[in-house]
Amino acid sequence: MQIFLNTLISEFNAHANIQIAHTQATYMKNNFIFLGLKTPLRRELQKPFLVKTFLPVKNEAFQMIKFLWQKPEREFHYFAQELAFKYSEQLEENDILLFEYMVTHQSWWDTVDFIAPKLVGMYFKQFPKKRNKYITKWVKTNNIWLQRSAILFQLHYKIELDTVLLSSIINELKNSNDFFIRKAIGWILRQYSRTNPNWVIDFVKNNNLNNLSSREALRLIKQTKL
Repeated sequence: MQIFLNTLISEFNAHANIQIAHTQATYMKNNFIFLGLKTPLRRELQKPFLVKTFLPVKNEAFQMIKFLWQKPEREFHYFAQELAFKYSEQLEENDILLFEYMVTHQSWWDTVDFIAPKLVGMYFKQFPKKRNKYITKWVKTNNIWLQRSAILFQLHYKIELDTVLLSSIINELKNSNDFFIRKAIGWILRQYSRTNPNWVIDFVKNNNLNNLSSREALRLIKQTKL
């Protein structure tokens, strides 16, 4: 495990670029330190570390994910969440604790928007009995990133999306003044409009959403349908 981590860290550090790092940090409102690895380069560098044959056992991998999540450089967080996704077919009930930790630490839209649909979304498909407990808790919390995760975990569910649950979540959060919550509501509705546009149209008409959420929700729907 330590060899894996040391090699990964050395490889990323060897390709650091101060100028690019400054631009990336500025774009992210200086919430994080960057090494300056553009996405194509980072993905090329990390490719050998994500080859299935050489992946560590899940327990070790999840320890590494938490370690990398505590590092200040954002690229390590990106790698960590992609490493976690490699184990999406080996999930266990307690893994939600790691995903919750990732959402509530080093929090910003760029990681939460990966974790919510790709990790949390997969988890709740495999452990549906855990869903209401955590979603209810996340919606009631003051943490906007847990709330955004509650909205977005069904982003890729398509026909499996639970409209009753989504309606409940949105109506709990629709009066939020937070941009990231309003945007997430619009995004999940826009995505679901690809599957069920009539449901989205009716929901927007009947639920008094704010302008941002409504506009985003209906973006893909032809005006002639309204």
